[in-house]
Amino acid sequence: MKYDVVVGIEIHAELNTHTKMFSGAPYHFKAEANTCTNEVDLAHPGVLPCVNREAVKKAVELCTALNLKIDPLIKFDRKNYYYSDLPKGYQITQQFHPIGKDGHVTVDDEGTKQTIRINRIHMEEDTAKQFHLYDETLIDFNRAGVPLVEIVSEPDITSGKEAALYVEKLRQTLTYLDVSDARMEEGSMRCDINISLKEKGSDVFGTKVEIKNLNSIANIKEAIEYEIERQTKALESGEKIAQETRRFDEKTMTTVSMRKKEGSVDYKYFPEPNIFPILLSAEDIREITEAMPELPDVKEARYKDEFKLSDYDAGQLIQNKDLALYYDEMMKSGKYPKTCCNLLLSELQGLLAKRNESIAETEVRPNMLAKLAALLEEKVISSKQGKEVLNLMLDGSDPEEIVKEKGLRQVSDTSIIEKIVEEVLTDNPESIHDYKNGKDRALGYLVGQVMKRSKGQANPQMASDLLKDKLAKL
Repeated sequence: MKYDVVVGIEIHAELNTHTKMFSGAPYHFKAEANTCTNEVDLAHPGVLPCVNREAVKKAVELCTALNLKIDPLIKFDRKNYYYSDLPKGYQITQQFHPIGKDGHVTVDDEGTKQTIRINRIHMEEDTAKQFHLYDETLIDFNRAGVPLVEIVSEPDITSGKEAALYVEKLRQTLTYLDVSDARMEEGSMRCDINISLKEKGSDVFGTKVEIKNLNSIANIKEAIEYEIERQTKALESGEKIAQETRRFDEKTMTTVSMRKKEGSVDYKYFPEPNIFPILLSAEDIREITEAMPELPDVKEARYKDEFKLSDYDAGQLIQNKDLALYYDEMMKSGKYPKTCCNLLLSELQGLLAKRNESIAETEVRPNMLAKLAALLEEKVISSKQGKEVLNLMLDGSDPEEIVKEKGLRQVSDTSIIEKIVEEVLTDNPESIHDYKNGKDRALGYLVGQVMKRSKGQANPQMASDLLKDKLAKL
């Protein structure tokens, strides 16, 4: 029997705010345990929550970017349950009045566009973090109260690859907006996958299995593909799929059962009595949305339209926010978009990879790399000299100064190069003979001799053209 795959994804993303969702406590991921917390986070008697304005702003930006309808009436609810990582014994969330509903994103799978609907986005607070040791559990309350958005998709995803594209799309949007740093390895973006199989063409969903806390996009793809295979084999052998929560084991690349589920959990929600409803005006929402930064899809389209970059180049640039911002800075002074792009993506990125540096850390300033592009395009230096100059720029030096100090300016004077060409031909009669007999390598050797005698300063294209012209007359 053939089956349709049904996948829905819930993403929790920590918001990039200086303080927590309902208190003034700071939060830093690498801070010493239990140093970023206060009496509000720990639910001391008599304390009251206060809504983080910046968190609301970031949630509005995200809803706008993901095409959700924004509810201007901000309301919060209590989700009541007891667990040791929840100091209050309840979580403040938005169960009944999410800030956004009915959105969508479009992912591109090798030219095929797929729209994935988003059911809702709501704001809430994070829980503390537990560390389970052999015979005890430690709790760090730094994370308790950190502002979160939960992004809940519709069950529109049909493969591991599609899920990976969707999560990457959301991660990219979160980082471009600076809504979240979306570092899955640090837990600031966490994914839960719901997956089931149903008979092909049927409207009746199969039994849903949840996979918790996937911490990388690669693992999301692998976990779904494994679960599709596991559930298919079980159904074909007559087994029933258990409603359960599983985790992904990176060592075995399999999913492992954590606990069985019997129906849905009733958390007993009710409106949060200590936070009055907040009404956002149309002007509030307009001010937030008008100040939003350029989104990756818009930026990609602009690169192709304004700078005539290829789909591949534009796509590579927008994959990394810092890379795209660097390119934008380059083009404020740069005149050669394609050469600037090549220098950034190939040459500079290659050097930085060897030094284990990121584009955000490099001392090569964007306007200096744009200068190097101009030196290359205007034939002031050769491509070989360009590589040498770029290496010397890694300490922040100006390429024009490097060219001047090192005497690297390319020679494009025809009379000078022609004289060297004649000397090389006189000294290499065997190479002339080889060239005449169809050995193309001979030309390359002769060009190399011209470059050697000119100390690498001769324009290589001019040298090649002059050699061909002279050889044709011999």
